[in-house]
Amino acid sequence: MEFLILILIALIISSIGYYKYIYFISLGYGFSVVGLGAAMLIMFRNDLKIDTIVMCVLFIVYGFRLGGYLLLREIRSASYRNTMKKEIKDGKDMKFIAKFFIWISCAALYAMQVSPVLFRMKHNKSTDIVAIVGCVIMFLGILLESASDIQKSKSKAKNPNRFCDTGLFKIVRCPNYLGEVLFWTGVFVCGVNTFGSVLEWLSAIVGYLCIVYIMFGGARRLEIRQNRNYGNDPEYQEYVKKTPILIPLIPLYSVEKYKFLVG
Repeated sequence: MEFLILILIALIISSIGYYKYIYFISLGYGFSVVGLGAAMLIMFRNDLKIDTIVMCVLFIVYGFRLGGYLLLREIRSASYRNTMKKEIKDGKDMKFIAKFFIWISCAALYAMQVSPVLFRMKHNKSTDIVAIVGCVIMFLGILLESASDIQKSKSKAKNPNRFCDTGLFKIVRCPNYLGEVLFWTGVFVCGVNTFGSVLEWLSAIVGYLCIVYIMFGGARRLEIRQNRNYGNDPEYQEYVKKTPILIPLIPLYSVEKYKFLVG
């Protein structure tokens, strides 16, 4: 029942995508996580423990940070809006049934992503080292995403026509997506010792693998755009040859050829 309530909440919040298609997976995503974190605090208010409070608060912080950042970027950046118009369809010609399917799929995915924490709360698991480690990883993910966005904004403000290769971008080319993967890895860790059924394992694993897949897809889309914008720059060519695209120390420097990735 609790899982269905989370899906319903995600459906309500992500319905903003009917106004603008991309909102299903941008603003609808960020603010759905806010709503789901708040909902779990309310649903389990009589059985909350310090670790589950922290987890839900981190969901709220994560969602507001992401949703707020995306909203401000869209409002303030005309160049970003123009870029997205070229890369992502506006959905105006999409049939209602297709939008409906995407809406349902997104809401279910968002509920599955947070489900490890839901199951921890549902089974009233006591605070342990697994929960603490998971919370730390979640926090580090938010920190990495935030720092990456700040560094890129400063870099673009200083030189808008150059790619960013400073700070965290020296480690990987998509540190913000790495932060996203790290955050949801922490969420999965939080519940890994509480799953009580095959369905719970399936929900947690599917939610986690889907967001990792989406992040690699986002990295591919960014790589294609950067290759188009900076492909003739020798410095950029040297940068992409020595800097992994998403995972540190893993010599994966390009995902452009992997057309199955969609993000």
